[in-house]
Amino acid sequence: MRRTGVLALQGDFAAHAAALRELGLDCREVRRTAELEGLEGLVIPGGESTTLLNLMADEPWFEALSRFHERGGALLGTCAGAILLAREVTGGAQATLDLIDVTVERNAYGRQVDSFEADVRLLGSDAPLRAAFIRAPRFRRLGDGVEVLALLADEPVLVRQGRVMAATFHTELSEDRRVHDLFSRLVFEYDKNEERESRPAAGNSQFPIAVA
Repeated sequence: MRRTGVLALQGDFAAHAAALRELGLDCREVRRTAELEGLEGLVIPGGESTTLLNLMADEPWFEALSRFHERGGALLGTCAGAILLAREVTGGAQATLDLIDVTVERNAYGRQVDSFEADVRLLGSDAPLRAAFIRAPRFRRLGDGVEVLALLADEPVLVRQGRVMAATFHTELSEDRRVHDLFSRLVFEYDKNEERESRPAAGNSQFPIAVA
């Protein structure tokens, strides 16, 4: 069984863990950098990105997550997690992991009262996906190697580069498991024991985005 984790410093990490377990993945809540050992995938949930950075200050999380990615670990960041994974952030400069080539604008839809739900189009699927946008960021730029997986109208809201996925909405607040299923496929796509050169390149069409 593939071993995954959810960063359990803030946000609805328990809902993410439950979704992954429903899909047959072993999932643990991760509160210390040492608990990344042995994992093949990690979800960084939503919350408040500045608060998340403050909570990460007591351990070398940036170094640990970079090493996790280097050794082949798959990552899914939702809302604040997407901000943390991005190359660049606007609307309030902050440190990031720079693991996906996107520019993200924080709180781009407005304040908490401007949060909303909407149907998004998951590419490869005929059925809309109901998504919750809570103080949500927006992707303002996508690098050449970034693949769009879902759209709100014509705007990307779920993207992927290599073994990193980022969503501007809260995937855990829906009973629809298709985004978590895509992440589970990403976990299976990459074997941490393979050489880096043998892995599919970012944006490679080998990644299966079609979902039933």
